[in-house]
Amino acid sequence: MNTPSKVWREAAQRYRYEAAQCTACDRVCFPPRLICPSCQGRDFKKIILNRRGKLLTYTVIRIPPPQFKAEAPYALGIVELEGGGKLTTQIVDCNFEDLAIGMELNLEFRRVQEDGEAGVIAYGYKCVPI
Repeated sequence: MNTPSKVWREAAQRYRYEAAQCTACDRVCFPPRLICPSCQGRDFKKIILNRRGKLLTYTVIRIPPPQFKAEAPYALGIVELEGGGKLTTQIVDCNFEDLAIGMELNLEFRRVQEDGEAGVIAYGYKCVPI
């Protein structure tokens, strides 16, 4: 469920593609973290993610959770972005048969979900093939 407070907390990542880069080891964390999972450093600088990346793995969801029932079937993938960072995202505007490990993708700003008829509309990122 998307509450206004949750949407506000996630705005930097969803709308501006903000991530954190560890100043000690340069690992890119998305979403930003307080402690680096690589070196346990606590000092980060804010960066904007590159919108271009490669598909590392994917799956096609045919039986979704209730809030995504209207979108099924849909593809989800893990994308490694140029310049660092990995994210899990929906892959849209392509046939499932055309998906392939290593394919080039671009992040795009799209509507992600809506909670009920009068609910909060959540926007965010999805990937499309180049």
